[in-house]
Amino acid sequence: MLSYKNILIAVDGSTESEWAFNKAVAVAKRNDAKLTIVNVVDSRSYASVEAYDTQIVNKATSFAESLLSGYKEFAEKNGVNNVATKLEFGSPKTVIPKKLAVEFDVDLIMCGTSGLNAVERFIVGSVSESIVRNSPCDVLVIRTETMPDDFEPVVATKELFDEHHEGK
Repeated sequence: MLSYKNILIAVDGSTESEWAFNKAVAVAKRNDAKLTIVNVVDSRSYASVEAYDTQIVNKATSFAESLLSGYKEFAEKNGVNNVATKLEFGSPKTVIPKKLAVEFDVDLIMCGTSGLNAVERFIVGSVSESIVRNSPCDVLVIRTETMPDDFEPVVATKELFDEHHEGK
């Protein structure tokens, strides 16, 4: 098979993931592929909160749903005919390559790099690195060092983040 038919793009609301998302839209359009846009809310971080705060989870869920909806609309407006979204909870390092890649029968996972420095990568590990190691299919990691200085997110804007995280 020389073309991809089922592409999964992992997004987290960062500028880096939106840059990767834009490239995924172009690849999906060129290949006439299905594009599945996923956001994994890292629920492990909630375990450290003494009193489990449902408001935190509600804000994260609301933000993720708005993000996915905005990305789906953008992909469709830019010529991708088959777009799906998925919100999942757990560790992105395992959920993306071990669960979602299988669930959606993807033949390509695309993701951005996080911008972690070498020490941070050593301590917490890189999500993209874990996806590469554990994926059942091809993985394309989008280098953010090549992101143009004038790139501005259209979906994952500061306004979207503020709308879901300030006083609501």
